[in-house]
Amino acid sequence: MKKISCIIVTLALLCGCVGKNGKNQTQNADANADSAAAITVKYAKEFSVRDTAGIRLVDIGDKYHFALTKTDADVPKEYTKIQVPIERTICMTALQLSNFTILDAHDVVKGITGTKNLFNKDILKRVKDGRIVKIGMEGNFDTEMVLAANPQVILISPSKRGGYDAIKETGITLIPHLGYQELDPLGQAEWIKFVGMLIGKEKEANEVFAGIEKRYNELKEKTQKVENRPTVLSGEMHYGNWHAVGGKNYLAQIFRDAGADYVINDDETSGENLEFEKIYSIAANADYWRILNSYPDEFSYEALKASEPRNELFKSFKENKVIYCNMKKTPYYEISPVKPDVLLKDFVAIFHPELIESDYKPVFYQLLK
Repeated sequence: MKKISCIIVTLALLCGCVGKNGKNQTQNADANADSAAAITVKYAKEFSVRDTAGIRLVDIGDKYHFALTKTDADVPKEYTKIQVPIERTICMTALQLSNFTILDAHDVVKGITGTKNLFNKDILKRVKDGRIVKIGMEGNFDTEMVLAANPQVILISPSKRGGYDAIKETGITLIPHLGYQELDPLGQAEWIKFVGMLIGKEKEANEVFAGIEKRYNELKEKTQKVENRPTVLSGEMHYGNWHAVGGKNYLAQIFRDAGADYVINDDETSGENLEFEKIYSIAANADYWRILNSYPDEFSYEALKASEPRNELFKSFKENKVIYCNMKKTPYYEISPVKPDVLLKDFVAIFHPELIESDYKPVFYQLLK
């Protein structure tokens, strides 16, 4: 009788674990824990997301389509299936790498193109001990190193020199990361969510981006009320041309959001090469001049004049209002794509210091001394 009673009690306990729909509640809990957080794209224009029947359909640009799934479910024929979460990938650009850094997901990165201007100590350590391999630069990839990284997918940047034909022959899925094409600073940062979907960190990506968005928009709201909006010049001469950021560029948008006006006030170009005479006619009286470069020594007004004697003609040069960032000393491209709120604050601290705490220390840009 005791044995029978034990059996009855055991059966009762087992039955208690079954819900009204006849499924085991433990299984339901596991399924719920495994379900991905919803992704809503608010600012990015180069990717979109739709969830349907347990499959996440991701459209990138006009011609790339991927179906992210955790099962062996069939996917629409025009979509390339990707089993998620992925555990191994290769990053081709610093912008892509920044997404993994902000999500604390360096474990997923198994290959990068190189370490030039790379500051992150964890990444450098992983390269040194072999956990991350260097596959070579665009157009000259080392296929053997690509295979050694054993990636499930490779993030690529179609704007680069390419050289992907040899990689395509390996059969590894190539996924374009078009964050660099975003014209809105928050749109570029929102690619955090895209990477979050690939690696199963949707919740973390949503939370990280929400913080960036909140800080950015709160500061932007303050600057829209300012009466004095200084004008800003950007770039410098290289090999006889001045690559000028266009009015459609994300940097021009950051200037506007920081309470300033960019000298090329159009919405048609993201960038163009101009002769000195042309840029001078546009920006001779600009209040500020923004420069980003990799000067090997301590950059100065003397160095700026030495690179092009006519630079001293600009008002911003004469009044010591050059805004500068040295990529040899600052992890600019390595982390700035996911910190537009910090970039914005750096500029606001210069254009409208009364809106920023007095003890603020710039992260990327500051006035050249």
